[in-house]
Amino acid sequence: METPNLDPPPREALSPNGTAETDHVEQPAAARQLVGRLDATEATIGVVGLGYVGLPLAAEYATQGFETRGIDLDEDRVDCLNAGDNYIEDLDDDAIDGLVETGRLRATAHYDGGDEVDVWFLCVPTPVTETNEPDPSYIEAATRAIAPHLRPGQLVVLKSTTYPGTTEDVVAPILKEEGPDDLTLGEDVFLAFSPERIDPGNDEYTTANTPVVAGGMTETGTEMARRALGQIIADVHTVSGPKAAEMEKLLENIFRSVNIALANELAQFCERVDGLSMWEVVDAAATKPFGFMPFYPGPGVGGHCIPIDPHYLAKVAKTHDFETSFITLSAQVNEEMPRHVVDAVIETIAREPVRLQDAGVLVLGVAFKGNVSDTRRSPADEIIRLLREKGVGQIRYHDPHVDTYAAPGGDGPTEVPSVGLTPEVLRRHEATVIVTDHDAVDPGLVAEHAPAIVDTRNALGSIEDPALREKITLLGAG
Repeated sequence: METPNLDPPPREALSPNGTAETDHVEQPAAARQLVGRLDATEATIGVVGLGYVGLPLAAEYATQGFETRGIDLDEDRVDCLNAGDNYIEDLDDDAIDGLVETGRLRATAHYDGGDEVDVWFLCVPTPVTETNEPDPSYIEAATRAIAPHLRPGQLVVLKSTTYPGTTEDVVAPILKEEGPDDLTLGEDVFLAFSPERIDPGNDEYTTANTPVVAGGMTETGTEMARRALGQIIADVHTVSGPKAAEMEKLLENIFRSVNIALANELAQFCERVDGLSMWEVVDAAATKPFGFMPFYPGPGVGGHCIPIDPHYLAKVAKTHDFETSFITLSAQVNEEMPRHVVDAVIETIAREPVRLQDAGVLVLGVAFKGNVSDTRRSPADEIIRLLREKGVGQIRYHDPHVDTYAAPGGDGPTEVPSVGLTPEVLRRHEATVIVTDHDAVDPGLVAEHAPAIVDTRNALGSIEDPALREKITLLGAG
């Protein structure tokens, strides 16, 4: 087939009434068509990737009356959703079941009928390789899958967290090479980036009420993204283009990574000073009503974004002859925290009358943050791997949100036995390490019955009994 023309036309804007803001420039018919379908709630929404980002997004559009199709290559996930079964903690089970029942939300494992979709959202993972290089293969595969289904009047929005330039240098060329003939990007098909802002376990800020950022490859593309996202989100902030939106997302997460690293490094210093607690210091500093934001130490960072976003930026920086020394160092500080925690656990066991190979360690919490079931890149992964490497005899875990869990190892993931949290279970483990601060875990029960505790989250901060506090090794306290 002929090479399609997907080079962007001159940048122009679309005013809210559907006319071009650029003087004497007629707005593309495809843009007017898309706006009309969106405003009439007649547009079909396609969401590629039905995980923590994609399913809440799809559910929100379906809730607002749009026919919404979710595409996921995991057929078990597709079957589960089409049966009305919800698998995302932050979504309401009955609400998902109702949306499926009405037919507004359905899932498939293929792209058949993709030409009927008006707005594509790509919500696929963006991992890093073993050498911390960004891996855009999921984005590339999803883009190739939708490319043959492009037609005039469609919008493609990449939502995957990634490095600056991905939309323009990865997605756009694939659409150009593998899309249908005679389509012009910005005239017939519109492309934009709008980063996800999902905070698992946050009941206050959801997909619907969290402001989002969007930047298109043309001004019309930006306006199309604003119009599409504005159907479900009140506050859509537009930027000059995809690179600014991609970089904005990295800034959000690197900001957190850097400040957590600062707290972690100061915590290690506080441990060397008798009577000094980083937790007390942060709480005291947080009384200042301006110029300070509290960040607390912990066993390491987890989830999809914070552990890997610094590596995205480092890769792009090298191509521009720039070294992100400060950001890279911060990431290294966070990545070393599991080893610091394991050292504390080993020292704790050393004070007990037991050999390391006969000792039992109970890991409290394997989710990456409190009150969620998400175990992606949890600090528990590395903590358990290192405990095994040190030769600890028995490692078990308790997590009220995670029924089964496998920790990574040299020969692949290995199941870790799950146990209930009882006085007997606590007493038969020489050391208990609190990795995740779930509200469902009773601090009094742990403090009373565990022989020795390494608390990485200050989860037992409410315990005042001096005899019980003697058993607690608190991360960041001397």
